[in-house]
Amino acid sequence: MSSVRRRTVLGAAAAVSALAGLPATASAAPATPSANKPLALPGGGDLGPNVIVFDPSTAGIQAKLDQVFAQQETAQFGTGRYAFFFKPGTYSGLNAQLGFYTSIAGLGLSPDDTTINGDVTVDAGWFNGNATQNFWRSAENLALVPVSGTNRWAVAQAAPFRRMHVRGSLNLAPNGYGWASGGYIADSRIDGQVQPYSQQQWYTRDSVIGSWLNGVWNMVFSGVQGAPAQGFPNPVYTTLATTPVSREKPFLYLNGTEYRVFLPEKRTNANGVTWGNGTPRGTSLSLSQFYVAKPGVTAATLNQALTQGLHLLLTPGIYHLDQPIQVNRANTVVLGLGYATLVPDNGVTALKTADVDGVRLAGFLIDAGTVNSNTLLEVGPSGTTTDHSANPTTVQDVFVRIGGAGAGKATTSMVINNRHTIVDHTWLWRADHGTGIGWDTNRANYGLVVNGADVLATGLFVEHFNKYDVQWNGERGRTIFFQNEKAYDAPNQAAIQNGSVKGYAAYKIADAVTVHEGWGLGSYCYYNVDPTIVQHNGFAAPTRSGVKFHDLLVVSLGGQGQYEHVINETGAATSGTSTVPSTVVSYP
Repeated sequence: MSSVRRRTVLGAAAAVSALAGLPATASAAPATPSANKPLALPGGGDLGPNVIVFDPSTAGIQAKLDQVFAQQETAQFGTGRYAFFFKPGTYSGLNAQLGFYTSIAGLGLSPDDTTINGDVTVDAGWFNGNATQNFWRSAENLALVPVSGTNRWAVAQAAPFRRMHVRGSLNLAPNGYGWASGGYIADSRIDGQVQPYSQQQWYTRDSVIGSWLNGVWNMVFSGVQGAPAQGFPNPVYTTLATTPVSREKPFLYLNGTEYRVFLPEKRTNANGVTWGNGTPRGTSLSLSQFYVAKPGVTAATLNQALTQGLHLLLTPGIYHLDQPIQVNRANTVVLGLGYATLVPDNGVTALKTADVDGVRLAGFLIDAGTVNSNTLLEVGPSGTTTDHSANPTTVQDVFVRIGGAGAGKATTSMVINNRHTIVDHTWLWRADHGTGIGWDTNRANYGLVVNGADVLATGLFVEHFNKYDVQWNGERGRTIFFQNEKAYDAPNQAAIQNGSVKGYAAYKIADAVTVHEGWGLGSYCYYNVDPTIVQHNGFAAPTRSGVKFHDLLVVSLGGQGQYEHVINETGAATSGTSTVPSTVVSYP
């Protein structure tokens, strides 16, 4: 989200491989080769050197956690990728500090199967107490008993806290209450108080909390037991009793000594966690049904595995692709571990799905290549109208980066064509800091383009695109929580001019759309290259009864650029140098 510039406005060695009890390969016996048919790829196998698995008897757990943290703490654009897994049991005296591209998770069916008497910590000492760049890390499927009674999780974007049980409180701010800009919680139980303090915005879904302390600009809840009452804009709470449709992210777990992937079932009008009363509802797949991919594998091999009927498990690392990964089979799972990263070379699209039911894409990062890609991720082909309501595709913790680690370009980051797709927590980011950045250097016109009907976004973070950050063309779309910053680096007013309109809205609903609804949406501007730039509005939509918005805000960060309105011609302009939101509670 925020670079060093924003702060002024707001005031290890290689890891050890371990998967005890897992066979080297499993299932999927090779077929007889022929002149035109390659050997069948095996399913299963070890998870590679950057997946580190502990059990309660493992010696030196803290030392290994510390070793990886020392390597990853400041490696914002580094190549290291790590996933820590804890087998079911009880662990004591640990503080797992998480740096960049580091995931930590339990291997039980329930978070309570794996208890850490200790902490899983994200803080911001590396950045002088500023947590606005604590990206790309995650915690899942663990129970924590914090040493002090409160666990610190001071994160920004792309840092999900899923399926966690905190037997205490959760502090979302860095030590010293410095700047923070996150974040996302789902399917979690926080017995005590959630304490955002300086967090500017947050989305919590289908969880249970003891209480919630405060809010700065935009705190959104759907399906959360214990959530504060609706109050926007004062207090800044947007609260929905349920989430219309949700299906939790797939996760790796142990069944005895066998590694499996659990696939939670779809819920409608969801409220509260999916676990805690016996076996969770859903199905599971043996690891032998997955092609376990390692960095260096070709896109052709990944596609061969998919054609064979295998799912994909992407182990931590960076994968260069010279053709798209093509998901054509219904109910296929593509699951990344440890922020596995796809880099499309030569202008290709990283991944495409067919017009099929039930695909699950989860847990990976797409990093744009140096040759412009027209798109980076496509869900379904253009023009499809197939009903997928009974078994939708889910896109969860799938993140996109354009620039930052080097010059990258992509016209559009993510295109959703299939009906009923659920985009559950994404961060699409045209980089504003790092290397390879500049108005035309990491050019990226559009973040999310939705063409399919009946698409739902829960936890949508899209930032810094050259034109529309979100362009929604499909009917009956819904978004619960949206966070946006317009591109900092526009050189002048002319560069962002949209015909006769001053600037491209952050969130644009096509003029022909008759039904759309959004809750808890925010857009910020920080035009530091030319602070005289005026943005007409943050949100643009046709004015008709079926197009409804609830709890909108725009913010000028320190007066670097201004908004004239919030949505269309409605809402007061921002003004001066005070960073105070302009809000609209209901539109039209």
